[in-house]
Amino acid sequence: MTSWLDRTVLKKAKKYKILYLMILPGIVYLLINNYIPMFGIIIAFKEIDFSKGVFGGDWIGFRNFEYLFKTSEAYIITRNTILYNVVFIILNLVFAVAMAILLAEVKQRFLKRFYQSAILLPYLISTVIVGYLVFSLFSMETGFMNKSVLPFLGLDPVMWYTEPKYWPVILTIVKLWHSVGYLCIIYFAAIVGIDQEYYEAATLDGAGKFKQIFHITLPSLTPVITIMTLMQIGRIFYADFGLFYQVTLDSGPLLPTTNVLDTYVYRALLKSGDIGMASAAGFYQSVIGFALILISNFVVKKINPDNSLF
Repeated sequence: MTSWLDRTVLKKAKKYKILYLMILPGIVYLLINNYIPMFGIIIAFKEIDFSKGVFGGDWIGFRNFEYLFKTSEAYIITRNTILYNVVFIILNLVFAVAMAILLAEVKQRFLKRFYQSAILLPYLISTVIVGYLVFSLFSMETGFMNKSVLPFLGLDPVMWYTEPKYWPVILTIVKLWHSVGYLCIIYFAAIVGIDQEYYEAATLDGAGKFKQIFHITLPSLTPVITIMTLMQIGRIFYADFGLFYQVTLDSGPLLPTTNVLDTYVYRALLKSGDIGMASAAGFYQSVIGFALILISNFVVKKINPDNSLF
């Protein structure tokens, strides 16, 4: 039995050796970037003593976690991370699917390629550049909002970078502008793959565009939507660091509405030098994210036991 299995594995490895070589760089990158650093998890359970080395400190159990959850920031960063990501997931899904459907209705090839490029362009822009673009809009002295829009509406200038209440809306809009194009292209590719005979048959039966969308396009997109949503739910405890740090210019007054787990870990490590607490926050983030992936898969299997969605 074992020899037969070994021969089968070797046979497949020989047959698909080119494909295995193609994925090898990705596997190496994954090991170096994602798995080898996992040994650093033990730092969350130790008291850092650089005289003994990074891993040579005394074991302190869950004391770093205790310090983390006793601080007022623990609730704020958890709340902000979850709520922002829930809003991002829902709005990204709605806007990306809507844009993909509209893009599929464009028949002229040149316009379709132009719109694809224009939609994807913001995703390719660094968040550092995005931060400066946002600053050009909301700068107190030279921003477009204070110099043009608000005076036109008869309103007084606003010190945007000291007013936390505006930033949930600002960050949501910036996130949509920056990332919806990437998801749109994925959904558009799925729509292109739908057999056109379904639409032709629906047209012959008298179905209009809206009926075709609701009875053909959206059901056909369900597997892709499910996969993309599950991937985003699995990272619901991971915030877009560039969005919350670069776009807000790390402004202290905005922290009540812009501080998330990623930025908290960065600030804890950079400013306070508390490696143990930063590691505890990162470990907490990873465990909850892993649990959410397992829960999401469990829910999908319950509502789709025969894998009919896929």
